[in-house]
Amino acid sequence: MAITIIVRTQSIASNYATLKKKKFSLFSLELQTIIDKEIICGIVIGLPLNMDGSEGPKCQSTRDFATNFSNIVNLPITFWDERLTTVAAERSLLLADLSRKKRKQVVDSIAAVLILQNLLDRLKNIQQNNT
Repeated sequence: MAITIIVRTQSIASNYATLKKKKFSLFSLELQTIIDKEIICGIVIGLPLNMDGSEGPKCQSTRDFATNFSNIVNLPITFWDERLTTVAAERSLLLADLSRKKRKQVVDSIAAVLILQNLLDRLKNIQQNNT
């Protein structure tokens, strides 16, 4: 599950931190610590849709996490289609000639950055079309 935190002043996506998946209480505490430390205006969670656009068990698990986490934080949480972001991340890391071991270490954070950048680009496009 890719979780990205949006910092209010950010218009270009970058990796803040990569958190290891763990028990919900520990994971949410770690996220809450980051939220309290930074100027956070929302959370983007990658939604692992099937290639045909349907939702499977991983989507339900992701939605359950968001529901539980929304009871802890008072921030908007949105989902973003994460299909093919890992593929795009792998492709860019291959072009950068990273070893398989190094690619494995950073592919999730690169995919999360792609998810956030796609959302930021979409929001910017909406703002430009409304002006």
